[in-house]
Amino acid sequence: MAPAQRRRDRSDPSGPSGPSDPSDPSDEDRLRQAEGPLSRRRLLGASAAVFAAGGTAATTLGAAPAQAAEGARAAEVSPAHARPAPVSPEGTELFLLGTAGGPPPVTTRAGTASALSVRGKVYIVDCGRSAVTQYGRTGLRFQDLTSVFVTHLHIDHIADYANFILLGAHGVNDAGDAVLSPFDAYGPGPAGALPDAYGGGQAGTVDPADPTPGLQALTEKSLEATAYSSNIFMRESGRPDPHTHVDVHEIKLPPGAGADPLRNTAPDMEPFLVMDDGTVRVSAVLVPHGLVFPCFAYRFDTPDGSVVFSGDTALSDNMVRLARGADILVHEVIDLDFYRNSTGYSEALLHHMAAAHTDVTEVGPLAQRCGVHTLVLTHITPADTFLVPHGSWLRRAQRGFHGRVLVGSDLDRIRLSG
Repeated sequence: MAPAQRRRDRSDPSGPSGPSDPSDPSDEDRLRQAEGPLSRRRLLGASAAVFAAGGTAATTLGAAPAQAAEGARAAEVSPAHARPAPVSPEGTELFLLGTAGGPPPVTTRAGTASALSVRGKVYIVDCGRSAVTQYGRTGLRFQDLTSVFVTHLHIDHIADYANFILLGAHGVNDAGDAVLSPFDAYGPGPAGALPDAYGGGQAGTVDPADPTPGLQALTEKSLEATAYSSNIFMRESGRPDPHTHVDVHEIKLPPGAGADPLRNTAPDMEPFLVMDDGTVRVSAVLVPHGLVFPCFAYRFDTPDGSVVFSGDTALSDNMVRLARGADILVHEVIDLDFYRNSTGYSEALLHHMAAAHTDVTEVGPLAQRCGVHTLVLTHITPADTFLVPHGSWLRRAQRGFHGRVLVGSDLDRIRLSG
């Protein structure tokens, strides 16, 4: 297939010509340099075409290994009112709506969420904090939303899920757009059991009568919790019942999968079919994410190529089976050394984190095993962009991988050309 192309909301001065120089100034140094009038004039001049295109710049991805540049954070100056570049109804394009890992909010990244636009249909993977707003900022149309896929039911992956139902489908916005037809939502069913508290001891339980709800109950309880708002809107402006905006599908595991919420959350398995709508074929595997069950990774096979989303996972052979030969692997990443050296976390807690996530030093060799063309880092932890420099993520993720590595930033766009 033709090379993918990446659109970014910040300028990328060095382009894709080769590895970044370890002696390059840090993001913080670049930020200070950009604060002067001359640097700002240069920035605005260089960005004129970017603003004209709607606040995004394009970088071509070739077949040889190369690094995305350490773009200055000061380059993120696209005005809030700038129109995004139009989304083509042809081809396939990946959008990183939010790239932060973990529930605590940070100001430099929105919550984890991605969208895939395929021939005019839009598929969302996870709905972290601010996903609805970020969706609108990309130029994607709510009326093109076809399906939402939830990897697991941690709050940082579902914080904005109900908002796509309650806000996106509430009514036509100022741009004349809204969710006009019901979208499908796919995700975990009930876990079925709660594990013991990590490290022993006692833990509280929310809603003891139903402590492990799946996606269906999450949807229903979210709509029940906002019943007064919906009931008033239905009476004063004729809004439809929000239940009519979504069709929920809890994913059933293949017979004989051997999974267990307490003893084996991600047994070895082959990918299994979740959905095929004639445009996109979606398959999944279980992946290990600490105590969470079920936790899915998804593969989207499109007419223009294949994109795999890891969800939250430690290293897993299931991921290799799912992502083998894919064009793009969108994979979570954590910097365990940061937490080991900067936080005083105990080795026991660090071991627990390693059992739930993939370290930045592990993700490159994993991508090489999968044989993917491009590795995109997301669900980045720590999420604050000033704690770990962009280039540090890039250099460590590249080790052991012969393809392209992109350190995801909010509103990045990567186009697949068939």
